[in-house]
Amino acid sequence: MIHELDKAEFQKCEPLVNDEGNLEVKAVIEGNNPGRVFVDCIDSPRTGLIWLGNHDGFFFIGDEENEVLNNQINEFLNGVIFPEAKRLGLSNFIAIGNHSRWEGTIEKIFVNREMQVSNQKVYTLSTNYKNNNVPFIQEDYKVLKIDKEFYINESDVIDNIGFLHSKISEFWSSPEDFFVMGLGYCIVHQNKIVSLCFSSFVAENVHALDIETIEDHQGNKLGQKAAHCVVNEMVREGIIPYWDCEEANKPSNAVAQNIGLQNYLNYLVYIFPMD
Repeated sequence: MIHELDKAEFQKCEPLVNDEGNLEVKAVIEGNNPGRVFVDCIDSPRTGLIWLGNHDGFFFIGDEENEVLNNQINEFLNGVIFPEAKRLGLSNFIAIGNHSRWEGTIEKIFVNREMQVSNQKVYTLSTNYKNNNVPFIQEDYKVLKIDKEFYINESDVIDNIGFLHSKISEFWSSPEDFFVMGLGYCIVHQNKIVSLCFSSFVAENVHALDIETIEDHQGNKLGQKAAHCVVNEMVREGIIPYWDCEEANKPSNAVAQNIGLQNYLNYLVYIFPMD
């Protein structure tokens, strides 16, 4: 039987986490970012499934050969996870292995599903990182740090502050958690946030980055500028940036490389409909 752990029990899964694997897994297990954890055994789990709080994937952790979970997972998904996920507006199941050995297991246990596979690339600081490639942006764009005062927007200076609020709540249980553990910058144009980059998942001193630029302002190096500001502050503070993007997303890969990050991890993502 597959069981859900209470948040206070997440530490039981620490031995299952691949230290060289996905940051999101560590962030949830450490209790920094929201998520749910399902395991084969409450007292001494061998294998687990992590549902990210932003609903952007399910990570398989631990022993990929554990038949207790592998033989039950399809029934569990169909009967428990999929109905709840559909109520939340999700239509696809995104499966990711916390280490490469899971890839063969995922393909085997979901052999009867119509899966699509995509390649992901993770970037981090290069060994010879230099702050030389400073992006130039037009003068009518303003770079601002995302702090409490900016977030509260008491004077209503920012017309679309809801954009920032929705982005922070997508990854963090509360704004306070973000301000304690994360950091970020945004680009403002005519009192509107048009681009931002901030800490989305945090585990120890490693910060995953989320970046978004409003469509009408894309192509102006705004995302690169915001990311450049974030990475520079992280370097000053002894924080390691973690940039995760789909291999097919050429602009995102280009931004990572242009701000001095290097590829150090590749993994597969499996997607299939919740029939």
